[in-house]
Amino acid sequence: MLAFPFVQAIFFDAGNTLLRMNYGAIAEALAREGVRVTEETLARADWAARVRLDADLVARRTSTESVSTADGYLRYLLEGAGVSDERLVSKVAAWRRAYNPPAGVWNTTEPLAADALKLARRAGLRTAVISNSNGSVRRILESLGLAPDLDFVLDSFEVGFEKPDARIFRLALDRAGVAPADAVYVGDLYSIDVLGARGAGLSAVLIDPGGCWGERDCPLARDVLEAVKMITAGSFAG
Repeated sequence: MLAFPFVQAIFFDAGNTLLRMNYGAIAEALAREGVRVTEETLARADWAARVRLDADLVARRTSTESVSTADGYLRYLLEGAGVSDERLVSKVAAWRRAYNPPAGVWNTTEPLAADALKLARRAGLRTAVISNSNGSVRRILESLGLAPDLDFVLDSFEVGFEKPDARIFRLALDRAGVAPADAVYVGDLYSIDVLGARGAGLSAVLIDPGGCWGERDCPLARDVLEAVKMITAGSFAG
């Protein structure tokens, strides 16, 4: 049986789904402090850092967009890459806060994002982004050439509420003109993306590149293209 037989729309998270952190810039910041870490090492550390971040978000019920959340996420990433010296972690955190405002380090395309969006389009589906952001996500997507394959972008800063609040998902459903049962959300955080989408009646796919999430009660995909292939299996042939 197909997991998503009636899908008419796919809504995407931005960070860690269509966009990724600029691991090269982070590696350069570390190199300036005398620490050599490869981009691949940072990427793998990031996969596990997301699970730790998710647990914090559940326990503390804090915004994903707060400075403390961003600092904690970076700390987990650096620790996973073998960087635990408190002085160095603090210096890199300060660098991150000043880097490339307002987009910050989220200025790089996930390698398969464009292919995923084009596949969804060829399948005849509505596509959109629902992102917790600071008002910059639409501009980032436009600058990276991803916006033409999106019907619209919802930025939490602009709409006034953020995931996992069901209202942001319902707003996307209204904009797309589809029922909850006919839309699927793709994101990288279980409590924010999967549970948030379910709270509005949507199904969800969780991005899990490194198998770090373990057993979960939702479909898992290694990347956004695999997620779209999974979703479109019943609506696209070719």
